[in-house]
Amino acid sequence: QSSSRRARMKWTASKVFQCVTLFLLASALEIGGCYGFWRAVRLEKNKLWAAFGAASLVAYGGVFLLMPMDAFARIMAAYGGVFIVSSYAFGAAVEGFKLDAGDYVGASIALAGVGVCLFWPRE
Repeated sequence: QSSSRRARMKWTASKVFQCVTLFLLASALEIGGCYGFWRAVRLEKNKLWAAFGAASLVAYGGVFLLMPMDAFARIMAAYGGVFIVSSYAFGAAVEGFKLDAGDYVGASIALAGVGVCLFWPRE
């Protein structure tokens, strides 16, 4: 069932939008969840941050169930590139992390990899 459904899936603007939206939501939940634990353990020692982190990570796990694709490995591989870019964006916005040329080049390569993973012609 899974392999025949994967072969028949056709990308539409709606499916691309759905994937992009879900990848961004997943990255916000994963990074937010991990950051909640980071703050709870390393910065503020506040258990509420840990509770936020746990809830966020549980929600993160469910996001991938909403993807229009069936190939879990491909979804997660493509998500990895989105996670890289989102991590840099979070670091820059929240922590004042200064990106350098290597960060930008690496993030660009990761996004190119996302495109290859998702849109490579398959039978």
